[in-house]
Amino acid sequence: MAANRKLLAVAVTCAAAIIGVTGCSSDGGDKDPFDGMSADKIAEKASKASKDAGSYRMKGQMKQSGQVSDIEFAVAESGDCKGTMGSAEKGKAEFLSAGEFSYSKGDDKFWEATGGGATAELLKGRWVKQPNKGGKAVCNPDDMFSNKNLKKLKREDDAEVGGAKAAVLTRKKGDETTTFYVALEGKPYFLKVVNKGSDGPGTVTFSDYGKSVEVKAPPASEVVDPKKLAAGS
Repeated sequence: MAANRKLLAVAVTCAAAIIGVTGCSSDGGDKDPFDGMSADKIAEKASKASKDAGSYRMKGQMKQSGQVSDIEFAVAESGDCKGTMGSAEKGKAEFLSAGEFSYSKGDDKFWEATGGGATAELLKGRWVKQPNKGGKAVCNPDDMFSNKNLKKLKREDDAEVGGAKAAVLTRKKGDETTTFYVALEGKPYFLKVVNKGSDGPGTVTFSDYGKSVEVKAPPASEVVDPKKLAAGS
């Protein structure tokens, strides 16, 4: 069951790995809020602003080890989060991180793929509880919106994402290209990130910045004791 301990972290990290996002305030209208600003500087302001936004939602699709997985998460200002991850081939699971612990609950196909039939039977309709590393929130905004990888960017022609105007920044490293879309109207929050290349290609879109997200740990009666799980593995 060692692999299951990292499932939530993988879901969030694979998204965080291709981002370092969002915007700053703008004057609105047709004026470019980033006029005269380098792409790296735009990214720096964007990263800081996204942390200040607090809560948000993200939805995307990732490819790892030849498998395509869909992810969808709602993240609270505290860093607590909840969502789903999975694929038609490997099954799907719900994930939740509240306080110092994370929880995962998968369908039969998901648990069979990660632990076998016996595990799937033991965990049917129940959550597995695991402590977060260092007691730290899995969706900590300092990690999710770190700007440490947002260097040597280039601004491309502006584009639209869902009808919203966006500044487009690209980062190229080897055979990998990451494209960041930052809103040009209103508060220019990050709208989308697309990663192309051999290392974890995928797309993530962001929305609902600042909207309240409530995350609660599941009832104790629905949670599997990790010691019992280890004994049965």
